[in-house]
Amino acid sequence: MQWILFNLFVLVMLALDLGVFHRRARTIGFREALLSSAGWVTLAAVFAVGVHFWLGHARALEFTTGYLVEESLSVDNLFIFLLLFRYFRVPSHLQHKVLFWGILGALITRGAFILAGVTLLRHFHWIAYIFGAFLIYTGAKLAVTGKAAVSPEQNVVVGWFRCWFRFTPDYAGDQFFVRRETLYATPLLLAVLAVEATDVLFAVDSVPAVLAITRDPFIVYTSNVFAILGLRSLYFALAGMLEWFAYLHYGLSLVLMFIGTKMLLAEFYPIPVGIALGVVGGVLAVSVALSLIVPKRGQPG
Repeated sequence: MQWILFNLFVLVMLALDLGVFHRRARTIGFREALLSSAGWVTLAAVFAVGVHFWLGHARALEFTTGYLVEESLSVDNLFIFLLLFRYFRVPSHLQHKVLFWGILGALITRGAFILAGVTLLRHFHWIAYIFGAFLIYTGAKLAVTGKAAVSPEQNVVVGWFRCWFRFTPDYAGDQFFVRRETLYATPLLLAVLAVEATDVLFAVDSVPAVLAITRDPFIVYTSNVFAILGLRSLYFALAGMLEWFAYLHYGLSLVLMFIGTKMLLAEFYPIPVGIALGVVGGVLAVSVALSLIVPKRGQPG
């Protein structure tokens, strides 16, 4: 029943988003995006309170920690969205539509990843050590290389569609396909496909990170979904300020390595979720504060 109710809530929110609040393609302003982001965070907080009374204090802590991890990893993903929009030259009034359909697909792929991850962990306990080691490796790599990199021109999905479909050189309003002498796809479709394919790469990191906090599929799924649903508003709120978070990737790398270590030690020395929540929140707060107080050279300050 809880799965049905939550997914109904998600469908209603998506229908309101596309059918009521953003029926017409338009540019999302900073104030609107900030209010929308605050609204999604508030809904996540209300849901956490509901989990506390419904499933208990431990599950509420797990949801809060998982949501915080997912939300923080999402901020790093916003750099990639910015790169994709620049590469495909997506007009500002169409960017919300790209993120809407991209994130709708992400909900499906994340659900599949979570189901696969939980099933593997239940049947093959040793996979937890692979997940833990992978998170530590990913965190260390992020600390060395900086922001996650993506090459739209080398995207396999985008390349495949370019081989099999004819594309118009320019956008045709908010249409994905147009009929001229034959059926043509538009660059808007390519942008959505690029966002979809990139999220699959994001899920490889984020899903194991939450599975290191809890094995409850409902908590893993809901924390992922709330972070994804708020991702569009977060992008429009922070798009003009992303370069300010110069040290965020160091914080994210420490978070991934800490969670990976937690997963490796779970059998021998389980770290309480409350402590994990404090560590994750503290590390992210320090990295954001340093980014704002000590800007890097060449960064606006």
